[in-house]
Amino acid sequence: MENTKSERNSFTGSIGFVLAAAGSAVGLGNIWRFPYFAAKDGGGLFLFIYLIFALTFGFTLLATEIAIGRKTRESPLTAYKKLNKNWAFLGFFSFIIPFIIYPYYCVIGGWVLKYVVTYVSGMGSHAVQNGYFNSFISGYWQPLLFMAIFSILSFYIVYRGVENGIEKFSKILMPILVVIILFISIYTMFIKNTDSNGVTRTGFQGLAYYLIPNFEGLTFRKFLLICLDAMGQLFYSLSIAMGIMIAFGSYMKKDVNLGKSVNQIVLFDTLIAFLAGLMIIPSVYVFKGVDGMSAGSSLMFVSLPEIFNSLGIFGNVLGAIFFIMVLFAALTSSVSILEAIVSSMMDRNKWSRKKSAVIMAGLTFIVSIIVCLGYNLFFFDIKLPNGSKGQLLDLLDYTSNNILMPVTSLLTCILVGWICKPKTMTEEITLNGEKFRRRGLYVIMVKVIAPALLFILLLTSFGVFG
Repeated sequence: MENTKSERNSFTGSIGFVLAAAGSAVGLGNIWRFPYFAAKDGGGLFLFIYLIFALTFGFTLLATEIAIGRKTRESPLTAYKKLNKNWAFLGFFSFIIPFIIYPYYCVIGGWVLKYVVTYVSGMGSHAVQNGYFNSFISGYWQPLLFMAIFSILSFYIVYRGVENGIEKFSKILMPILVVIILFISIYTMFIKNTDSNGVTRTGFQGLAYYLIPNFEGLTFRKFLLICLDAMGQLFYSLSIAMGIMIAFGSYMKKDVNLGKSVNQIVLFDTLIAFLAGLMIIPSVYVFKGVDGMSAGSSLMFVSLPEIFNSLGIFGNVLGAIFFIMVLFAALTSSVSILEAIVSSMMDRNKWSRKKSAVIMAGLTFIVSIIVCLGYNLFFFDIKLPNGSKGQLLDLLDYTSNNILMPVTSLLTCILVGWICKPKTMTEEITLNGEKFRRRGLYVIMVKVIAPALLFILLLTSFGVFG
């Protein structure tokens, strides 16, 4: 068997690590999921709660996973066994989660690529035709083609390795992503529209809707649900429990300030999520009012194209810029998810990177084909435990994000907080004598508060608080 230890490379420094990890965190969830929750859950109230969770809950879980990776120098599949051989099963959880997520993420990435081609070719007006999106995803060859192209792009970057692939890719795309988001965010502040009833709405009114807390009809139960939404979104956006941060931590050099890097990732991710809301909510408010906020997951593929179409030729240009930006975000995340799978095979089976990448990309590609066909050949409607209905993609998403991820993080907190003890992680965080000002917060979070929150989140997934 091929020895991978000699091949196991690393990020060149803290900047490369932070940009790659932030690139993983900044994905489709930040672009459309965060704005949806912010609009639904009282604007500024959701933002405030989200920020509190980011600085406590998010920091704790993120720091723990990165510390596990750097301490063990192992991939998600093998790292837990090195911490405690009786908890090796957690490694399987950390492997199976990205293996489930990656195939359907490539399918959605293919959808984004389709819209990039539509707008770049000047055919943005087609995207607002009745049933355009549903007609596309229920087709046969087009979804498969775009999914395949997106998958190949992700595979190629991972195939090239950490320094020449993931790090170099992140250093180029992440700054571009920030510039595009900033441009669209600023632009939306200055747009206005008069609807058929003669009501004029401006981007600044939409900004106020986004930033000012709305306490109307707020009850304790509703406040609890907003907290759970914020926690769930943070869980989703920081790539926690996907094995990604353990893999990236294992590539992190020992002389890098781990705590500082975690702070930078949380800050970067929160900033991008905030800007995504700034980019989307005011524009939807201007053209569709408060009712437009209820579009949910269809916001990006249905509502926004209608807005772009109303802006004429410039709308087509803006649409192209927007979907290129979303494509960049989707790629940075998909690359990280595939890397978690590939690194596990390298460490578990002692395969080379190239062999691991080819085999894992091939297996997940087969699953992606099945998911694509879940809107035609394998179409079905299934009722999920939380009461919602969905197809094959929704089932995989629910299983990974609503069940396996909270369970994995909950058990990780128990392992670190009560079996290995928090000192195991705090020693890694302060390896080079760095100050850890949030040590006390970290200990109480990983031992008590985070497990309790995760347990509540898990109950919510089964509709207990629905």
